[in-house]
Amino acid sequence: MASLEGKKVLIIVRNWGIEETEMTRPLRDLRADGADVTLAAAEPGIIETVRHDRYVGEIVDADTVYSAVKADDFDMLVVPGGTCNVDRLRVDPAAQALAKDFAAAGKPIASICHGAWLLVNAGMLKGKTLTACRYIAADIENAGGKYVDEQVHVDDAEGFRLITSRKPADLDAFVAEIEKTLAE
Repeated sequence: MASLEGKKVLIIVRNWGIEETEMTRPLRDLRADGADVTLAAAEPGIIETVRHDRYVGEIVDADTVYSAVKADDFDMLVVPGGTCNVDRLRVDPAAQALAKDFAAAGKPIASICHGAWLLVNAGMLKGKTLTACRYIAADIENAGGKYVDEQVHVDDAEGFRLITSRKPADLDAFVAEIEKTLAE
């Protein structure tokens, strides 16, 4: 993989309920490749991850809060899953506005598993084809998107690139597609 030096990535999460590997893999892999990755939570302090939505996962420190950052300062937005994480993230006006700002600027957004729920609530899926965990397929379709069951899917329609994956087992393909997009 080519160096991602100079590339700035924003990962947004709530402070609890994030699927551990869906946050830690992109965070650590992109940093290892030289990207400047900011982990922004709803509140300052720690982020408590979970495994399979119910087992205690790793605790990680937030770099900042997502209400204090701007899309203009980053090259890409990453939205990890975790049912409880995104169930609260998707109704947060600051998170919705941030996602919309990335899209309006034509900057790529990557989401995995339940992460697409944020885009559903922000009204950003009309005309988009994407994948996610199968449990939110109907939500995607009802929001005007087209759901596909694929390991990773890239959609360049409607003004911004959307990179999506279904679940932790897809992380290799998901992170590789993020790296490929950032290297372009």
